[in-house]
Amino acid sequence: MGALSGATAGPVGTEDAGGLLRSALAACGSDHPAGPYPALAALRATAPVLYSAEVGTHFLTAFADCQAVLSGPAFAVPDRAWMLRERPAWAAHPAADFFYASLLGTDAAAHERLRAPLAAAFGPRRVAGLTAAVEKIADELLDALADALDGGATADFQALVGYPLPVAVVGELIGVPRADQAAFHRLGRDAARLLEPVRTEEDWRLADAAVTELRAYFAALLRARRTRPAEDLASDLLAGASGPSGERPLREDELADLLLLVFVAGFETTAGLLGTAAHTLLTHPDQAALLRADPGLLPGAVEEVLRWDGPVLMTERLARHPVEVGGVAVPAGGSLTAVLGAANRDPARHPDPDAFLVRRTGTRVLSFSAGPHYCLGAALARLEGALLLGRLLDRFPRLALAGTPTRRASACLRSFDALPLAHGT
Repeated sequence: MGALSGATAGPVGTEDAGGLLRSALAACGSDHPAGPYPALAALRATAPVLYSAEVGTHFLTAFADCQAVLSGPAFAVPDRAWMLRERPAWAAHPAADFFYASLLGTDAAAHERLRAPLAAAFGPRRVAGLTAAVEKIADELLDALADALDGGATADFQALVGYPLPVAVVGELIGVPRADQAAFHRLGRDAARLLEPVRTEEDWRLADAAVTELRAYFAALLRARRTRPAEDLASDLLAGASGPSGERPLREDELADLLLLVFVAGFETTAGLLGTAAHTLLTHPDQAALLRADPGLLPGAVEEVLRWDGPVLMTERLARHPVEVGGVAVPAGGSLTAVLGAANRDPARHPDPDAFLVRRTGTRVLSFSAGPHYCLGAALARLEGALLLGRLLDRFPRLALAGTPTRRASACLRSFDALPLAHGT
């Protein structure tokens, strides 16, 4: 993210605030056991609204401030007009063309036009209808994990379960044949580099290539579904492409980009959630024992994982007009970064926030954002998490860490690249 040497605090700022921010960001993608949370807690206590001149954004670490910015009408996401005005060089990148014209980079009527057909096709009935598929896929992957762990061997949970499960589930949802899913892990990871708050030339190169390949794939899938519909999201989007009454129909390229977004968002963040959930329960055996004794606690346990160490650390908004946030004046067009991980551990919202407690009540997380950009796939991610954790705890009662996990190097995504496990005798 850069040196952040220009960080200045809000009304209660100190000289240490910029150092706390640097420490938090450095710890996010590292193997530091406590992650960025101690530094974020200290930053929230010192300067809950901290401006970084280096990055050009106000970092928000209090729950109330983050929720207000994510939900309030005074704030918008950076869109294509912002990109062309502030970052015109990005316009040449296919990945930027996708990102800033997608649901992630649109607001108001433009956002609703894209979201409406997706929401209609991605409703509770379709998620409920995926339960059997999630169970079947999870059982198959856990069979493979059991084979890999046989005889006291070590196996990588992320490689065998954490990534393949959400890739297969989102493939089932969209209509991607299992035979085509093998390459999607790499493509999704490369496309997800767009989520980084600062993108290197290598990020752009990989993201551009991935977006170009995925756009072509989903365009071909839509052409196939137009002549031969199936029970999948691609067919549903074609059927509902006209959107709300009076709206112009979605173009084929817009539909392909919707599928691309569902794919990338549908597995990258869920893979992070699954790996973190497994790791957290293995490092909190007392809480795992509670889940084994009472599987009814599983949905709450997933919510606690999302609160305690969610898969997305931060997200950006822009002020539509001059506004005050947390006592700090933000000019029109000013950038604000809601640090979701810090907000979810705000003691003003969740008492004893650093404790992982599967019986915690009153949990309310910002892990899937809030307001108009609340994640449409939140229910599916929660379903995958609860079903997998229940089966994992039941089938592997002596599962344990086997070596040091490898964190993904990212300032935004909390995930494991590798999570080595073993099953004792």
